[in-house]
Amino acid sequence: MVEVGPGARALFEEAGTRLYEEALDANGLAVDDPRLQPGAELAEALALLLELGLLGREGNRYVAIDPTAAQSQVVSPLGQRGAELLAESSAWARTFGTLAHAWRRAPQPASGPVTEIRGDAIDPFIGAIVADAETELLTAQPQVGRNAAALAKAAERDSAALERGVRMRTLYQHAARRSSITHKYVATVTERGAEVRTLDEFFNRLIVVDRRLAIIPGREGHSVAIAIREPSLVAYLVDVFERHWERGRAFANNESSMLRDIAAEQRAMTIRMLIEGHADPVSAKRLGVSPRTYAGYVADLKEEFEAQTRFQLGYTMGQRGVSGHERPPTGR
Repeated sequence: MVEVGPGARALFEEAGTRLYEEALDANGLAVDDPRLQPGAELAEALALLLELGLLGREGNRYVAIDPTAAQSQVVSPLGQRGAELLAESSAWARTFGTLAHAWRRAPQPASGPVTEIRGDAIDPFIGAIVADAETELLTAQPQVGRNAAALAKAAERDSAALERGVRMRTLYQHAARRSSITHKYVATVTERGAEVRTLDEFFNRLIVVDRRLAIIPGREGHSVAIAIREPSLVAYLVDVFERHWERGRAFANNESSMLRDIAAEQRAMTIRMLIEGHADPVSAKRLGVSPRTYAGYVADLKEEFEAQTRFQLGYTMGQRGVSGHERPPTGR
């Protein structure tokens, strides 16, 4: 077996192949060719071709040899080594997976009740804890920032949990009802027993597994996740979720009365954002819509209250006692 690596392959591709083809065309290379002498420009390429068995010496010339035999000496052992490395890698992964499972199940890991997870490690961590779920998954997902690929991956992961008998409840913002990719995800998981509701606004992203582990975003945003195992903190987050869940409206309910109520809630939320003076991007994010859609909501309010500017809109709403906290019409 000839030992080769990336450096040898680069030399072979850059100079070795040309030298081999020259030997073929010229019916051999003179042994005393100045380019082939020690330290000369093609000396290393010559040594490699001789080692690979692509050139052989006959008298005072180096002649080309059929590359088929040389290929079997190089490629086949590399393939075998690759297969062995893949098998070894899988074995190590299984071993580490067993340890990771034990660590996640421990009531109080050595790292403490709160663990910070960053960047590319977040998705594999979430996938692992969902795979460990035994009884219940609670999730709250803001509408902003979820694309088709992420939802497809989540659907596969969550479906596997549901098929194991795990109960799952998910909260979205009302704006999710306008997303075709979210509808596809919801159809997939509800078919397997999940429950999905929507709200005008709720807390940030949250995942709770078996009421023993909660995942929330770090203060730096979604590039950092915080894993919480402290029982009192997890219980508090579950209570927050349950209170919002009670206010939620079933995603699958498309009755006209329900849709009117949802529109009224989004209108009230827009009014509160205006009164509180939030910037449009912040308000749009809290409603789970794009800034353009939020601007459309504001335009609708201007038309409703016959106002030309936001100042006039705020003044008119103030005069009429509109606060955004009025009780929405019933029809649930």
